[in-house]
Amino acid sequence: MLSDDDRRKAAEILLSAEECRTPALQLTKTFPDIQIADSYAISSLVTETKIARGDRLIGHKIGLTSKAMQASSQIDEPDYGHLLESMLLNDGAKVRFEDYCVPRVEPELTFILKEPLKGPGIGLVDVLRATEWVVPSIEIIDARVQNPRKIQDTVADNGAAAGIVLGGRPVRPDAVDLRWVGAIFYRNAEIEETGLAAGVLGHPAMAIAWLANKVGRFGTVLEPGHLMLSGSFTRPVWAAKGDTLHADFGPLGSVSVQFV
Repeated sequence: MLSDDDRRKAAEILLSAEECRTPALQLTKTFPDIQIADSYAISSLVTETKIARGDRLIGHKIGLTSKAMQASSQIDEPDYGHLLESMLLNDGAKVRFEDYCVPRVEPELTFILKEPLKGPGIGLVDVLRATEWVVPSIEIIDARVQNPRKIQDTVADNGAAAGIVLGGRPVRPDAVDLRWVGAIFYRNAEIEETGLAAGVLGHPAMAIAWLANKVGRFGTVLEPGHLMLSGSFTRPVWAAKGDTLHADFGPLGSVSVQFV
């Protein structure tokens, strides 16, 4: 485990990398003894610093929700990060490519809560009962540390969260079988990825249940009104300057973002 001083130093490294748009040396190299618990503490320090500067917590993101991504990261559970108001974008948003280090994008479903969720013991039905809307989304992910990254690097880097684009047709959680919500993901005019939301832990609501149980042990509650980004059901797609990324969710509409 790292000392409090080392955790603060790591948080400062990540904040500086984000401000300079230049990935830093992997924290696992700078701090070889770093553990997952350290990484979550570092992520929280970065978030607390941004909130102290005027930002606002609006929810959480869950990542590494597919078996393939967990295997590639050599872990056996998802990870999570924080969503801040400054990350929230509207459908069709134009974002500056230079505002990111190495941006990639993923199609996901966002759950908007109407009731609090506090673990342990939260299951799929609890999540559906507590959810007001499910919204088609694109997550922008970024890397404030260099490749190749270990799981400790990604977790400390807020689960790579960098932006969330909401769009399409919001639905009530019982309006469709969320397992069968699919997306065709385009970069410009070319299809890059396709997938079904069942790829997220068998049902995307299970990602929210996992998070509620994970943070519930520390007394943290998932709050009403917060956005819960449930995890990608495709591989991430690289974004270059000038690219438009477009996710077609079929009956649930579409959502897009352009890098300019």
